Amino acid sequence: VTGRQVHADMAYSHPVPKARRAGHTVAVGVDWGLNTLLSAGALRLRADGRITALGAGGQFRAAGVLAKQHRLRRHSERLHAKADHYTRLAGGNERHQLVGKLAVLRDEIRRVSDRRANLNAALAWAAARWTVDQAIAAGASVIYVEDLRSLEARGMGATLNTRLSQQVRGQIVDRMRHLAAEHGIAVVTTPARNTSKHCPQCLTPLRHCKAPDRPTTPGWKWAICPHQSCRWQGDRDQGAWRRIAARGLTHQAKTVIDKTSGHMVIRAVVDKLEASAVITKTYRGDRSKTGPTRRKPPRPAPRRRRAPSPTRPYSRAGKRPEGHAPTDRRLPRAAHRHQGVNTISTPTTGHQPRGAALGAGFHFHAHASPPRWETIPETQSDSGSLS
Repeated sequence: VTGRQVHADMAYSHPVPKARRAGHTVAVGVDWGLNTLLSAGALRLRADGRITALGAGGQFRAAGVLAKQHRLRRHSERLHAKADHYTRLAGGNERHQLVGKLAVLRDEIRRVSDRRANLNAALAWAAARWTVDQAIAAGASVIYVEDLRSLEARGMGATLNTRLSQQVRGQIVDRMRHLAAEHGIAVVTTPARNTSKHCPQCLTPLRHCKAPDRPTTPGWKWAICPHQSCRWQGDRDQGAWRRIAARGLTHQAKTVIDKTSGHMVIRAVVDKLEASAVITKTYRGDRSKTGPTRRKPPRPAPRRRRAPSPTRPYSRAGKRPEGHAPTDRRLPRAAHRHQGVNTISTPTTGHQPRGAALGAGFHFHAHASPPRWETIPETQSDSGSLS
């Protein structure tokens, strides 16, 4: 209450378009990764049933943030292990000498946990904002995301299981739904079965290798379709988002609203609909040469060469004369002095920069390199300057 007025902090609300469950023609597919957090791109469902890609897609890389997150996680694990060790040594004795150190450790653990929470929140908002911006730029009305329940780490080792559990995927999807609702864009989860295994253009099982220039080295990053009539190849994550978006467009009639969470989901994959979830290759026009190359006019000289340098400086310390310094007379002292690039000179009273005026081109006490027309021997300067 201020005077006779009551000031209340109310939540700001505004109407937004309602997201549709079906009837989508442009969709964005999102694939999750370990090192590359998100890979996304847009597909279009045409009137004749064909699905084509809108561009090559993009990737949200957060290697630096994830590396910091892993460092904080390892630091937190070490602090917890040390605190447990102190607790065992103290044995429940409140007057033990390690009780003070244990309190300090617990405060540090709390601070590290807060840093990790803030870092995860910032990363989740940034990734969600990037994904929604991709959908807005492509004119998409739906975003298809892999079902997070199918991404449980099983049998992958303790290290990888911890990395997967520490990801902020759940927070990203929640914030993605919040930001997409402002623009009427639906966020639908789809099954992730075989999204990285099959070719997005012919559904043939892919052959994975280390890199495109190492097709015989076993790996998982690069995928090559072995079908002779297709021969698609690309990054594994780039092929996965194509499969996710194509599956969502063909299964959009199967979209339901989960009664527990209220979110839109596609629960299962229908084989008949999956058979039509292929992306049609877009062919570029014929770029073969049909005639002589059109002659291009010669490139004009740069503008800086059109106006010649002045014949003499406008003042005693004016512009550098055109060309090299004259060699038909004795060069000024500034051209002969051998000083390093870090030379610091002592200011003098009434100093005049005669070097530039006489043709050396630089100040007396500023020489980054010797002149072109003379090689200066490597001798120590006796001028008394600091180098």
